[in-house]
Amino acid sequence: MDRLCDEILQLILNELQSPAAFTLISRRHHEFAQDPYVRASYFLARYGRIQALYWALGRGKLLSERVIDILLSSGAHLSRYLVQCAMHHYFRTQVPFIKTRWVRTIPLPVFSYFLAIAARMYGDIPVAKGEDDGSILTLLLKQSRFPNEFRAAKWEQVKDVVEKYKFIPFSDRDPMMAQFPLVLAIEPRLLPYARQNGFNMDRKYRNFVFRRMFEKPAMMFESRADEIVQNVRELSRLDPDMFLSRTVAAEICMEAKTNEAAYTALKRLDKEGVLRFELSSVVQDLIKLFLNTRSVTTSYTASVLRVLYKDFPSEDPTVRLVLLLTVFLSEPTPVPSNLTLTSATSTSLARYVEACHEEIEEMGLGPLTRKDITNVLLSKFVPERFGGILEYARSILNLDKSEMEGIVTDVALGCLEIGCKGKMLKKLVDAHDFLTGVIAAHIVKHYRIELDDLPPAEDEKACREYTAPLCADFMMRGRTILAFEEATAGPVVQMAEPTEPPHAEGAEHADENAEEAEGASEDEEGPDDPDPVGDADEEDLGTIGQDTLSAMIRKDEMMPTRRRRYHELYTNYHDSIGKLPYPADYIQVGTWIHSHYGNLSAAAAVVRVHAVINQNYSVLHHHLYTPDGPVVASRVPTTLKQFKILARLGRSPSMGLYDDIEFGTEFYFSEEDYLSQEELSGGVQSASSAKKPRRTRMKSEQAIKCETSPTPGPSTAGPSTSRQADGSPVQVKKRPRRSVASGVKSYVVPDSDDEDIADGRDDSLQRFAKKRRAESNMQRWIKHLALLLKDEQKKYNEKKRRIHAAAPPGVKVKVPKTEFHKSLALNLPRLRRIDRAKREKLYGADVPDEDDSEGDEDEYQYRTTRAKRRKVEDD
Repeated sequence: MDRLCDEILQLILNELQSPAAFTLISRRHHEFAQDPYVRASYFLARYGRIQALYWALGRGKLLSERVIDILLSSGAHLSRYLVQCAMHHYFRTQVPFIKTRWVRTIPLPVFSYFLAIAARMYGDIPVAKGEDDGSILTLLLKQSRFPNEFRAAKWEQVKDVVEKYKFIPFSDRDPMMAQFPLVLAIEPRLLPYARQNGFNMDRKYRNFVFRRMFEKPAMMFESRADEIVQNVRELSRLDPDMFLSRTVAAEICMEAKTNEAAYTALKRLDKEGVLRFELSSVVQDLIKLFLNTRSVTTSYTASVLRVLYKDFPSEDPTVRLVLLLTVFLSEPTPVPSNLTLTSATSTSLARYVEACHEEIEEMGLGPLTRKDITNVLLSKFVPERFGGILEYARSILNLDKSEMEGIVTDVALGCLEIGCKGKMLKKLVDAHDFLTGVIAAHIVKHYRIELDDLPPAEDEKACREYTAPLCADFMMRGRTILAFEEATAGPVVQMAEPTEPPHAEGAEHADENAEEAEGASEDEEGPDDPDPVGDADEEDLGTIGQDTLSAMIRKDEMMPTRRRRYHELYTNYHDSIGKLPYPADYIQVGTWIHSHYGNLSAAAAVVRVHAVINQNYSVLHHHLYTPDGPVVASRVPTTLKQFKILARLGRSPSMGLYDDIEFGTEFYFSEEDYLSQEELSGGVQSASSAKKPRRTRMKSEQAIKCETSPTPGPSTAGPSTSRQADGSPVQVKKRPRRSVASGVKSYVVPDSDDEDIADGRDDSLQRFAKKRRAESNMQRWIKHLALLLKDEQKKYNEKKRRIHAAAPPGVKVKVPKTEFHKSLALNLPRLRRIDRAKREKLYGADVPDEDDSEGDEDEYQYRTTRAKRRKVEDD
């Protein structure tokens, strides 16, 4: 260290937070640190010229008159605002954002020298409470929504504060650090002077500024639109990076009815070519967003979208559909729930049809076609009383009975792939009996999934992205349950522009750098993401959301600094509830199919497979919300085919599948084991016949009773039959192999005079032994799941060998298992423990550990458990 030159020592010193220990290494280092140039260079290099004096004033032992002179001559910024805060703090006046001793560590002669330099630069400095430069700009912000003539802080005074007295926030803890960009939004003419003082506002913070520029004033005045246009022009001229983005433009459009001055100014900027995009394209994309959000049903949204459509008409079919939804869904006229009523029999229905027809003609959306009515009815947000829409098609479009039945059929079949349309399907089927058979046949013919229909297991990306058309859970994204913040985020691409207040040059702290690094890692694009270069321009212009300008300003004000990840937490009920992608009251389509057709129907079996693939827990566990929840017979049977499908896709089975096995569900290879060929071929079946009790269902219930009820041991009190109480024969397993037979304990008593006992022909003992050899449903499940696990392990070993062979020498590659593999490996031993506990309860504690799985060995081997050895200590 003693051989290093002074330049290297200066670089080392600049990296230290507290250089006191460095000066104690040697005499040379101590003398080197006493040099005023070294100390001044330390503050300038570590904290930048904006904050160098602020941090130097906090190190009173290191500060001297010579250090102050070198700092100022080297470019350290000294504003009147910093001098005022230092005077307040030194003479025991409270400075809210400073909690340390700061300037009170400076000796009085040094601080007096500092004040003398400040007096020579700025003359008489006001020191009274509320007269400092920060208070003047804060007053300007408080009165920003007032007209210019009513503001206490005039333009000349504010200009002198920034230009003459060199105002700039000097600390990250200062609230003015977050508020100074708002001052520039109110007075863009201050931007050149702020830049001369060293203020640098990053382009990613422009939305923070423009939102306040278009904010609705407390008192509306005629020149408000002219003032906004002038400020936007001036700011865009002074800084090319500061321009109005599509994000803020969409927020202004959402206030077209409540903030007319801002909307008028936006249209003027579009006509004059100041905007970098076409406002009509923003309006078109904004209207499209409401197709899949609940806010399309509100009257406020309908009024705003109609104003936007009137100013910027579009031929896009999606825009037209959204406007039709606002007409039919936001009409306040009450509609009866009975679908059999017509305009001739119901006056309220006639008024609803007439009101909708007038609005459609006024907006120029007519004439409507049969396809338009179908698309409107297929919206997720059509209310339960949708008879008015059908009556509109019947009376205005003049459709006959066959055409109306065609619309009803198209709507019913279209609702199958929309998960939340269970209520509409129920009302349609209740009103039209022929739909029961049509829907069941359509499900079986078009939605039945076999293993050959799935992507190959080698294509991991295709398996990961595969989704079944039915029972798609709208509360999941990427097979992950959405949190409330994500569910209410709206159908927009996440913005890359945070609204965090900007910082001055040199404002770098460890916590901010850590959060920026964390945010960069979260937003980093993966290898499968699209090319970011091609989308750079579109991302630069911003994304579009459904938030209003006032809502976003309120979030900016309520949100604490440097907390971007909690952005959605600072919002109210009305801001979030309208962005939900599902209606307020709904029934899952899969749940309705289970309850309408019965759990042992072909339609329910097909829907069950789709729900298992999509991991729709609402459909898989709907029995939990019914009185007969724990009864396995009330559920759709679980089959081995469902496990094989999940194994192909590599997805984890729902715990409900394992629960069914634990509760004693009957073993089926596929739905073909309990359904007839006529049902599987799509034969039309009524709901009444689908709900009839079947022999298979009774069989399943009997098997459950046989497994779950405790069976007493053999009794020799009297003879008994070989059938159960209900007359059904006891299931007998195939003959065990020789090794098992040799391990079975004999009940023959040697040298006994009783021939029956000596010959081993006691009927009760034989029946009990036969019952002990019977294979239960759980044992069959364990046997086939064990084979499936063995196959998964074999595939994993082959994949592991292949990847390790392709890896460079000496490089260890960790090959992850599929979610199905990990789930089955975890739950299969649990099922075995449960099965053994049940058999011990039925047959006694001496029950052997039987393995009914078919392996490669010729015979099963039974081994007793070795007793634990006890350590004997010699006395």
